[in-house]
Amino acid sequence: MLDLQPVTVSIARTVQPGYHRQFAAWAHAGQELAREWPGYLGSGWVRTGPDSDEWHVMYRFSDVASLRAWDDSHERSWWIDSAGGLMEITRVEHRTGIEGWFDQPGDVSISVPETVVPPRWKQAVSIFLPFFPLSLLSNFLLHPITGHWPLPFAVLLNVCLLTPIMTYLLLPLSTRLLKPWLHAPRKVREAR
Repeated sequence: MLDLQPVTVSIARTVQPGYHRQFAAWAHAGQELAREWPGYLGSGWVRTGPDSDEWHVMYRFSDVASLRAWDDSHERSWWIDSAGGLMEITRVEHRTGIEGWFDQPGDVSISVPETVVPPRWKQAVSIFLPFFPLSLLSNFLLHPITGHWPLPFAVLLNVCLLTPIMTYLLLPLSTRLLKPWLHAPRKVREAR
């Protein structure tokens, strides 16, 4: 079930000093190459700071199989080899489902299409919809057992039971069912 969720890959790369323009052109070429690949959802890159040699490259695919196909492709191998000695990889992270949404604003480059990351209010709705009924049901079922417990212990038991259910079952289901709404293109507001 988790293999059918979108996967975001975040790669930290250290660029050789003086080669930042070449690196940006190289990253853009890879973005263009991946754009036509099946399952590709978007990508972008951002420099850690104006004088930093560290860049964060992110790309997103619709599922693990599509990502693996891209990662194992001759096109990607050719593109990676074309970097020569421009940079080195310092860290690679794979994220699935909702976990990538908890990044701080600014962690993702503005070159990533806005349809990739839903606005925070939509994220909140997609969490609330499964959480409220589950929390209500849990409190109803556990109250006969925990009704005389001190409140912190009753809440702790509830949280310990609900967190895995939300993380592994209900949030993936919620994000899959709400996907068209969550990832709908944002409307551009006209300046007045």
